[in-house]
Amino acid sequence: MSDLITARIRAHATKLNLPHLAASLEQLTARADRDKMGYLDFLDLVLEEETGVRDGRRFRTALRLSKLPHHKTPDDFDFAFQPDLDVRKVKDLAALSFIEIKANAAFLGPPGVGKTHLAVGLAVAACRAGFSVYFTSLDDMVRQLKEAEAQGRLATKMRTYLKPSVLVVDEVGYQPLERAEANLVFQVISKRYETGSILLTSNKTFSEWGQVFGDDVLATAILDRLLHHCEVISINGPSYRLKNRLTAIDGATSVA
Repeated sequence: MSDLITARIRAHATKLNLPHLAASLEQLTARADRDKMGYLDFLDLVLEEETGVRDGRRFRTALRLSKLPHHKTPDDFDFAFQPDLDVRKVKDLAALSFIEIKANAAFLGPPGVGKTHLAVGLAVAACRAGFSVYFTSLDDMVRQLKEAEAQGRLATKMRTYLKPSVLVVDEVGYQPLERAEANLVFQVISKRYETGSILLTSNKTFSEWGQVFGDDVLATAILDRLLHHCEVISINGPSYRLKNRLTAIDGATSVA
């Protein structure tokens, strides 16, 4: 390929916003020559490479905007440590069909059993599939909404939690809420009902949510909307954090 043609292709690629083609033209043409590609095969290669680069860039941007605390996937989860966990349910959720139909998923169990890991893992998969995701703890969401309400910005701040395809609400139940705070949570749940998915983790059973939200009627109203289309997975096994702590203590004892 002549230098003139190469320069023209690079100029066209830049104008068409195809940066990968502009930067890797020699490598792509060398591959085409090596594999004796026809015109259509070469065009398919160029478009596939450009699409892959764009998908990767979009995925990285989605992860950054999601505010996820880490990027572990369901494959990183030690299912052997939680033998009572229904692996099939988790794998079904990882197919993300629940997001497509705007349903919800909830992980319940005591602290340390991997609820957040699984919720984040599904959220990472959602980002990779092109869904928008936002992660928050319940306490932080309530604090942000209260501050916005006091400043007359509640409607604007509410969009932070209503706009994403998937809202991950972590640690429901660690701190009881006042009624005004619980009402803010109800607004989020109610406005997302059948318009977007919620991934939720809680250390409380649903029967205890009246204590969490300070009002049985309000808790029932929240649960009514949340559970109408929801896959619930309970994890009742041992704590990963305690396991790691005990391993460290045993190791120190053995050395001593």
